[in-house]
Amino acid sequence: MRRVRVSSHQAPVHKLGDSQMTLSPKFRLAAPPDHQPPPPWADDAHAHAPPLIPGLPDDAALSCLLRLPVAAHAACRLVCRRWRRLLGDRPRFLAQRRALGLRAPWLFTLAFHRCTGKIHWKVLDLAQLAWHAIPAMPCRDRACPRGFGCVAVPDHGALLVCGGLVSDMDCPLHLVLRFDVGSNRWAVATRMLAARSFFAGGVIDGRVYVAGGYSADQFELSSAEVLDTDTGVWRPVASMGVNMASSDSAVIAGRLYVTEGCAWPFFSSPRGQVYDPKADRWEAMPVGMREGWTGLSVVIDGRLFVISEYERMKVKSYDPETDSWDTVAGPPMPQRIMKPFSVSCLDSKIVVVGRGLHVAIGHVEKQPAPAGSPDDDDSSRRSSSSYSIHWQDVDVPKEFSDLTPSSCQILHA
Repeated sequence: MRRVRVSSHQAPVHKLGDSQMTLSPKFRLAAPPDHQPPPPWADDAHAHAPPLIPGLPDDAALSCLLRLPVAAHAACRLVCRRWRRLLGDRPRFLAQRRALGLRAPWLFTLAFHRCTGKIHWKVLDLAQLAWHAIPAMPCRDRACPRGFGCVAVPDHGALLVCGGLVSDMDCPLHLVLRFDVGSNRWAVATRMLAARSFFAGGVIDGRVYVAGGYSADQFELSSAEVLDTDTGVWRPVASMGVNMASSDSAVIAGRLYVTEGCAWPFFSSPRGQVYDPKADRWEAMPVGMREGWTGLSVVIDGRLFVISEYERMKVKSYDPETDSWDTVAGPPMPQRIMKPFSVSCLDSKIVVVGRGLHVAIGHVEKQPAPAGSPDDDDSSRRSSSSYSIHWQDVDVPKEFSDLTPSSCQILHA
């Protein structure tokens, strides 16, 4: 064992600015402002560190490694010390991806175990079709997953989980949790003005709008509010004028559409409201739209598409010109997509997550009206255009078989 000699001699203490004070050789001056620090993937501990990939310059090697799917990081961290440093810090890894413009769409799925009710977040890299997980969401153990309102805020690279319900108390929550894709962390955000569950939500011009839902003792709400994502402040907006919980909502042409949804047996006609943020006013949803909105929706090319829960899960699109619905042509959805399910969209693709987290991606194509028709002009072509869809299956790990989806959102990372 090495002995350490401790001297009783005390060095004189000099005040800042003392002319007798000298710099110790053990300290180094800070680098000048124009000095460029080494890249975060460089191995500072060794002057002659081995290359990231033998035979390639580090810049080219880094470009290759940044394209690795997150699901492969655990195995790749075992290759060497430099790989472990690069892949072991996900926030830094994602920052390097953004710096090189390597952003891929990720499908964030809120799911729960069918037996225990435990909440899980699973993420599917839609570019690599590989699954991975994110840190556990800080929430109550007895929260009802379906009571949450999940909203993706692409401009901030963030996912908001709002409200919710304590399942053993029927108590709604003001809760707002924020997951930042860049830092790979959850944080508690400013809570909503009203506690609510099973409510509508959507993003318009970078602001998050929520409306309706259930309050305490399962009474329905008519209130609505908006979150300024830059300041983190909630403020009230116009009331819907009718108390209702929401089964689905969509943002079309800068307006929020909220539907109560159909429930079998059809004893009553569903209700629906439309909010215009510019006028801060609600109005009734068109009759044909609310009566045909029989499932979960996405918006593609400014048009509303719905996967119907009561028509063998067929896909249909809404025509605002005629206030009617058209069936989307194409093969049926893969049989392994079972209810309950959740949907999201990416460009012209509909992403459906069913029980067991089975995923099907529907590629939507626009079929223009045939040329030479009597009213062959641009406006009539747009109104009479039909759509077709074909489906792509995505493999799912067997350990997901007991998971049921509650919501899914897409962000780029």
